This record gives sequence, C-alpha cells and structure tokens, in this order.
Amino acid sequence: MSAHTLSKTASVPRLAHLPLPLFAAPMGFGGIGLAWREAARVLGAPKLIGEALFAMTVALWLIVTALHIIRALHSPASLLGDLKHPVRSGFTGAIAIGMMLIAGGVLPYSPSIAAVIWFGAIGLQVALGIWFLRALFHTPREAATFTPLLLMPLIGNVVAPIVGAKLGFVVISWMLFGMGIALWVSVQPLLFGRIFTGPPLPELLRPTVVIFLSPPAVSTVAVANLTGGVGPLALALFGYAAMLAIMFATMIPEFRRTPFAMSWWGWTFPTAAFTVAALTVARSYSFPGYQLVLWGILLGASLILAIVSMATLRAALNGNLLRPE
Repeated sequence: MSAHTLSKTASVPRLAHLPLPLFAAPMGFGGIGLAWREAARVLGAPKLIGEALFAMTVALWLIVTALHIIRALHSPASLLGDLKHPVRSGFTGAIAIGMMLIAGGVLPYSPSIAAVIWFGAIGLQVALGIWFLRALFHTPREAATFTPLLLMPLIGNVVAPIVGAKLGFVVISWMLFGMGIALWVSVQPLLFGRIFTGPPLPELLRPTVVIFLSPPAVSTVAVANLTGGVGPLALALFGYAAMLAIMFATMIPEFRRTPFAMSWWGWTFPTAAFTVAALTVARSYSFPGYQLVLWGILLGASLILAIVSMATLRAALNGNLLRPE
C-alpha cells in the first residue's frame, strides 16, 4: 500500500478515521522479512526477498507515521480518542515494535544507525508500557475490554532483545526480556479468563486471538540470541508456541468466515514470528524432511501476509479504509 493510493482515497478530514491498527502493517512485513532472512541461512532461500521485505517495512512505517502525524495536526481529538480507547489503544505497541524490526533490517548494513533506531524504539516501548500499565491501575476495566490486543504494548520488551543481543547490548536486553516475560505471564491469564468464560469476543476481533502466539514464539528467538544457542528454555518456549500454532491452524476455516477488518493484521506478525522461531530451532535440531516442513511454514506465513495486504489495499481503493468504525 503506497502513499499515492491512500492520497487518492482520502482527504485530510477523512484522515480523522485513519486506523491506528495500520501500524501493524510494517510490523507484519518486518516479521516476515526476518523470517526470509533467516530462511536464506537455513534453507538457502533467495536473500533478495528478505531485504526487499525490510525495504517495504521501512517505507510502510514512514508512510503510516507521516499520515498519523497529519491526522494529529488536523484532527487531534480523533487520535486522542484512539489512544484512550480500551481496545484500539493496544495497537500503539506496534509503533515501537516496527522500529525494532527496522533496526534489525538495518543492522547488517550499519550497526551504528541500527543502534540509534533500537534505542529510540526501546525508549518509546518503555514509555508506552508504563503509560499502558498506569491506565490499567487507575481505571478498572470491564471484562469485555480484555482482548489479546492488550499484549501488544507489552511484548515489545521481548522483541527488543532479538536485535539488542546482536548489537551487543546484552545487559539491557536481558532486563527488557525480564520485563516482557513478567508482563506476559501477568496479563495472559486475565485474557485467557475472558476468552474461556466470556463475554465472547466480537466477530471482528476473533482474529486477534492469534496474538497469543507472539510471546512464546518471539521469546524463543530472544532466548536463543541472548544465550548463543537453542537451550532447554528456548525449546520449552518453542514447544508452547508450536502447540498454539497447530491449534490456530485448525481454526483457519473459522477465521475465513470473519469479514475483513484491521484485526486481520493480528495474524501477520505472530505467524512470521513463529516462522523465525522454527527456523532458529532447526539450526540446532533437525529431523528428516525438516526443510519441507519449514518451507511450508514460511510460505504459509507469507501467504497470510499477502492476503491481508491485498484485502487492506482493496479496502483503501473502495474507500472503506477511512471511515468511522
């Protein structure tokens, strides 16, 4: 999706309805970029694909950020409403995570620039995490507002070590990892309680349950990078991620019946993160036919990203992307 496409379908007043969840787009592209870059090492996949996806990640993040800045200047009340919304505000976490993924993309070319981006991302991530937790402490939530999106402003702390360890910031990365794990195990039981006992998620939010796959998948890669290999903890985390991935795969027919909404982007980063985790584990533990399995996971995650991207582009061209929710 390009700035030209959006500019044809939007005037400044309509940007008041620009979806905050659009920040999940660079997050999804960055995650699959990491997956293809890892696949180049493990499976001999073309290196160009991963690098092209990272270039797309940078372009998307800049475009979406610029559009939201314009939105903030012309319709500050609408953006503030999203930031205070008990559900949509969860997508703020995608802003910092997108920056972290961009830092990972830049790392092979300029470690110094990657470090600047990474520190900016973790600064924003910690600020968002504190702001989000303060809101939870000060304003008791109804059960209906507990959705998997609550994990997004928190799991960025687990994403950060994936890049931070490669940059050499191991101490800070371990601290961030500890923060992320503590928040994950604190918040997830509350979310499971809502999922298991109700009220049921609205139909358009059903795809967001796949976000539950992100923390264990990302943590697998983070631990492997921090410890220099796939040890028992990384394997344990990957086992949990694999169980969730298989379960969500069996739910695909159900998800296909869900009308398009920005919540579909909730599928993209988790499946990309699981792909990276599977490729990371495969470097240390392989089995007969593992390459075929890994190619299937990689292409499946890539197909999901392509489907969601095309659906979003179609919504933009039809004028359905920039309208009141």
